[in-house]
Amino acid sequence: MLSYSDLKKGVTFRFEGEPYQVIDSDFLRMQMRKPVMQVRMRNLKNGKVIERNFRQNETFEEIEVERSPMIFLFFHRGQYTFHPPGNPSARMMLAENIIGENAKYLKANLPVEFKKVGDEVIGVDMPIKIDYIVKEAPPTEKGNTAQGGTKEVVLENGLALQVPFFINAGDTLRINTDSGEYVERVEKQK
Repeated sequence: MLSYSDLKKGVTFRFEGEPYQVIDSDFLRMQMRKPVMQVRMRNLKNGKVIERNFRQNETFEEIEVERSPMIFLFFHRGQYTFHPPGNPSARMMLAENIIGENAKYLKANLPVEFKKVGDEVIGVDMPIKIDYIVKEAPPTEKGNTAQGGTKEVVLENGLALQVPFFINAGDTLRINTDSGEYVERVEKQK
């Protein structure tokens, strides 16, 4: 069991029946009051971030989050299909609600990590940076680049993204999955 003072960054625990991970915590002491631990924590099932204050008398069940590497294959009728590396016949399907916002970054043969509590898969961790090929890009008008503007392109997985004017169809881009933003052009179209 964890006490309120054990809730440090990265600790995973069960709160109100749900698995949470501590993002940030701060000890707060006011005059004539008992100290409290202010905690920002992320729900590992749905990704929502909440803030709570915990007191000295509260205890929590620590949970172990197991990670296992998987490779994404395809999406069909609301189900995402994965397989373990080196064993494509051992397929596993996940519903859209488990993957959540990360679903928009999936592409064929992308390595990901399953987060499990016991035997239950509670989420999918994506690589922080992923390379995509630009499928559609509008042409750039000459003389429109003085301010370093942006245009919207469509990537190979259907994701629409704002990128600098110099990006063309066929270029390979690196995208940050945490922020959802363009990072750099990896390879120019040939």
